Amino acid sequence: MIVAQGLSGLVKQATRKNLFSGINVGDKKVDVNLLQFADDTLFVCESNVQNIMSIKAMLTCFELSSSLRVNFHKSKQGAIGVDRFEVKMYYEIIHCSLMDLPFTYLGLPIGGNPSRCSFWEPVISKLRKKLSV
Repeated sequence: MIVAQGLSGLVKQATRKNLFSGINVGDKKVDVNLLQFADDTLFVCESNVQNIMSIKAMLTCFELSSSLRVNFHKSKQGAIGVDRFEVKMYYEIIHCSLMDLPFTYLGLPIGGNPSRCSFWEPVISKLRKKLSV
């Protein structure tokens, strides 16, 4: 938990210094830039080279300060609504494997079309299983 707070602190500092910019979500424009659950981390940001360079720098600082290693071969990067060429350019910077959309994060589908019934089928199926127990 303390280690995760260290990474969160790096993101807050980078955001405060305008080196990293998340996205605004919802009517109230809540700034989202990092989602963490247990040992799982998801950076959420605008699509630009500065953000990718900042992520790489934050992960490097995290490794140096925590003595932990980020497994870039196991890590993935992706983008919603961003040209595939641009995503491949970011790959050259951060060297994570490219993920396909839609993908699942913490059991929820990300990057699909939420107005389609098939988008919600995995969620509904899981809820049915939990309710029938």
